[in-house]
Amino acid sequence: MSFDGIMTRAITHELKEQVAQGKITKIYQPFPTELILVVRSKGKSHKILLSANASYPRVHLTEQQYENPKVPPMFCMLLRKHLEGGVIDQIEQPGMERMIIFHVAARNEIGDITHKRLIIEIMGRHSNITVIDADTNQILDCVKHIPPSQNRYRTMLPGSTYMFPPEQDKLNPLETDEETFIRKLDFNSGKIDKQIVQQFEGIAPLVANEIIARTKLGDRQSLSRSFVELMNNVNEHVYKPQMILTETKEYFSVVELTHIKGERSEFTSVSTMLDRFYFGKAERDRVKQRASDLEKFLRNELKKNQHKIPKLRSTLSNSEKADQFKLYGELITANIYQLDRGMNKAEVQNFYEEEAPLITVPLDTQKTPSENAQHYFKKYNKLKNSIQYIQQQLKETDDEIRYLESLLQQLESASASDVEEIREELEEGHYLKKRKNVRKRKKNDKPSIEKYLSSSNVEIWVGKNNKQNDYLTNKFANAYDIWLHTKDIPGSHVVIRNSEPDETTIMEAANIAAYFSKAKHSSSVPVDYTHVKHVKKPSGAKPGFVTYDNQKTVHITPDENLVYNLRHK
Repeated sequence: MSFDGIMTRAITHELKEQVAQGKITKIYQPFPTELILVVRSKGKSHKILLSANASYPRVHLTEQQYENPKVPPMFCMLLRKHLEGGVIDQIEQPGMERMIIFHVAARNEIGDITHKRLIIEIMGRHSNITVIDADTNQILDCVKHIPPSQNRYRTMLPGSTYMFPPEQDKLNPLETDEETFIRKLDFNSGKIDKQIVQQFEGIAPLVANEIIARTKLGDRQSLSRSFVELMNNVNEHVYKPQMILTETKEYFSVVELTHIKGERSEFTSVSTMLDRFYFGKAERDRVKQRASDLEKFLRNELKKNQHKIPKLRSTLSNSEKADQFKLYGELITANIYQLDRGMNKAEVQNFYEEEAPLITVPLDTQKTPSENAQHYFKKYNKLKNSIQYIQQQLKETDDEIRYLESLLQQLESASASDVEEIREELEEGHYLKKRKNVRKRKKNDKPSIEKYLSSSNVEIWVGKNNKQNDYLTNKFANAYDIWLHTKDIPGSHVVIRNSEPDETTIMEAANIAAYFSKAKHSSSVPVDYTHVKHVKKPSGAKPGFVTYDNQKTVHITPDENLVYNLRHK
């Protein structure tokens, strides 16, 4: 489900209950289009995430931790000036629009109370966050500036007069009765779901399909009753926050979706559901944009090495013919007095075989028999020497492919700081040129590793890239801690800080290891575990590479919900 008018109404109602009349104590801007408001209300601090992200725009309370820039952006500084210390008088949604307005009363520099409005428009790539003066309706600033050359109807620049997005001339579904509903639809033209979306404000296609699914086939009265009953629940704030995971897609909704079959998860609040649904998604989207050059480089390197393997194997196959050339040389030498210059072949007995069959040896007509023999002996020696080299090249290329695949897997679940560590690793390995004017990491800086808690409250630690994996396994972990890794599959190192963990902890840690691996979307993933003392890093091995023994293996189907719950326990 998209963040439609119904979802906006549900989250607005929840925010009213939780933070209305609360005081804004802090404002952060961790990303260019996202804000965090810390609001003190009813004796508790709440974090509100406001996002105008083009792919994942949203508003909800959050428990996630965000790294904030050391130097706040100008928009954040302006919000702190006008809103920090202010009280949220009111939170409203205009009609069923995908908009939320925070009315804030705050004191200015001379102590007078001023009224501001913080407006969040949740409209896909057109999403925006704007702060205006409530008395003059003048824009103080907004996250995304839109000049007249880009939008003639609506200029979004400091100093401009704020205008609401153009109305779509749709009916408010909360104020629509059964008769009006039927009158607005053309039952002869079909596509009733699209008509519902086009005629009524704030309804996403998923909700329109649910209304139809609750209807008796061909019964107009049943359709209108389904519509009114569902809207009555929305009007009275009766919600059922849920996520549904199907084989192809993940859905979230505050309306019970009976027409979608899949694995359901229910939540106690709308914010909890949204926090869970968007867990990692926006971060991965940001990382993908930030690391696109890195991913492209790694894929090109991987492709080059994969193409190298067949060529090396073909060369090795030719090299294995070396013994044939040796045989030719020896047979020519043994029969040299029967051969003359100018012959293009020699038919001689192969006395190396029991039956001594006749064998044809190709000859160069421009060479003497002795020169032909020496030619074959040279080819034999050259190929014999090359076999060892090619086998070494094959091994190094295989290792390189595994290494590059592991880096690509790490990028899939990397944070912004993880990406920088991967980039540093490639610079140190001379894959990339070292960047100039980049702050160097101090030698004593320890890589950041993630902590999880098992159901038995046992610590589980995870490395998300090779620097973190090396630190976790070789420095952080104790000899008798339990170490886990997916069997023969690129993935994270995982350590249980316990020498004899219970079976539940082992299975939960194995789930984490499978989730942060290339087999994240597979089932029955093999995960090895052993004591850290049995894990060794070979001399000269690439970052993150280890060997191990004395392992046991469990098979796990990765469960994202479990990983999320263990991370936020």
